Amino acid sequence: MLKLVPDPPFSTESPHHLEDTLIQATEYVLCALSVGHHAIASLPRSPATIMTLAVMHEMEAVRTLLESAIAQVQLRGGQPVHTLH
Repeated sequence: MLKLVPDPPFSTESPHHLEDTLIQATEYVLCALSVGHHAIASLPRSPATIMTLAVMHEMEAVRTLLESAIAQVQLRGGQPVHTLH
């Protein structure tokens, strides 16, 4: 089916676009953390477990930074602070 009406032009000024991007990045980080948890559960005594734990630690730090950035964007936009997670 052909689309008769084009999408509106992309605006880089919209704080909502940045917020959506940050939320999507947070969801990717949560998925990566879930994969890490499953990897550790399936290989509890593997030498790779230490590396997986290190990666998970770094991903937790990224998640914290992303949640802070989302809160800052929401405060600037005058919206109440809330996240989906």
